[in-house]
Amino acid sequence: MKESLKELLDLLDLEQIENDIFRGRSPQERRQRVFGGQVAGQALVAAGRTVQVNRVVHSLHAYFIRPGDPLVPIVYTVDRVRDGRSFTTRRVTAIQHGRAIFTLSASFQVPEEGPEHLAPMPEAPHPETLPTGKERLTALWGEEAAEKLTRRNPFDVRHVTPMTWEAARDPKLATDRSLVWLKVDGELPDDPMLHLCLMTYASDLTLLDTVLLRHGLAWGDSRTIGASLDHAMWFHGPFRADEWLLYAQDTPFAGGARGLARGQVFTADGRLVVSVMQEGMVRVSDASKAPEVG
Repeated sequence: MKESLKELLDLLDLEQIENDIFRGRSPQERRQRVFGGQVAGQALVAAGRTVQVNRVVHSLHAYFIRPGDPLVPIVYTVDRVRDGRSFTTRRVTAIQHGRAIFTLSASFQVPEEGPEHLAPMPEAPHPETLPTGKERLTALWGEEAAEKLTRRNPFDVRHVTPMTWEAARDPKLATDRSLVWLKVDGELPDDPMLHLCLMTYASDLTLLDTVLLRHGLAWGDSRTIGASLDHAMWFHGPFRADEWLLYAQDTPFAGGARGLARGQVFTADGRLVVSVMQEGMVRVSDASKAPEVG
C-alpha cells in the first residue's frame, strides 16, 4: 500500500474523546488551509460512528464556514438529530479555536427495495490506456515538479479531458465538461463505510476545477483564488474506492464570484453510484483575460 494512502486511512481513523465527540488531525504538509475533502470525510466518519451498522449513508449536505487550520486538531461534535424506524439523521460540527469551521448533515437508511433506474455512463477510454497524473504534469512542468505534486496523493487520478493547467496554456482546450478516472493507490479492507468516506474525500479533488476549465483558468495561476462553499452528495449503491471509478463533471453556472459544479460517479461496469453538487467561490484578479469556450 502506498504510504500516502496509509496516511489518509490514519487521518480518517478519528480519536473518540467523549460520547459523540471525536478528534481528527491534518497531514504534516505545508498547506494554508485544511483540504475540504479531508474535513468532509472525517465528519462523515464521526457521524457513522454513532449510527447502527445496518444503516447506510445515502446523502450528506455540508457547508464550509471558515478555513481550517492544518496545524491544530479538529474537534467533531455529533448531534443525534433522529433515529427513526427506517432513517437516521446526524448533524456534525467541526470546531477549531472555539469556532465552527464546517457543518455536515447526513442521512442513513435501512436498505430497502423500490423502483430502479440509472443515468447512462458516458463513453470514456479505459483508465489503463491513459497517462497518469504524474506523466501529464511532467509534460507540463518537468519530472521534479510532477513528483513533488503527486507523491503525497493517495489517489491514482487519470484525466480523460484536459487538465486545468493544459487549458490555461491553450484556451482552445477549455470545456465545460470533465471526465476523470480515479481510485485509491492500493487495496482496501471490506469496510463499506470506509469506501464511502474515501469517495467523500475524493469528490473534492477535481470538482471545482471544472468551473476553471470552462474559462481556461487554473489554481495557482497568480490570478485565480477560490474555496469550497458547500457540498452535497447522494450515494446510490455500493462501490469500492480501490477499483476504477469514472467521475463525470460539468458546470451549469458561474457568476457573482461563485461557480457551481456537479458530478456523477460510475463504476467501471457502468453503474451510477454517487451524485455530487458543489458551489465554490471563484475570484479572478482580471476577469477580462479569462477566455471563453469558442
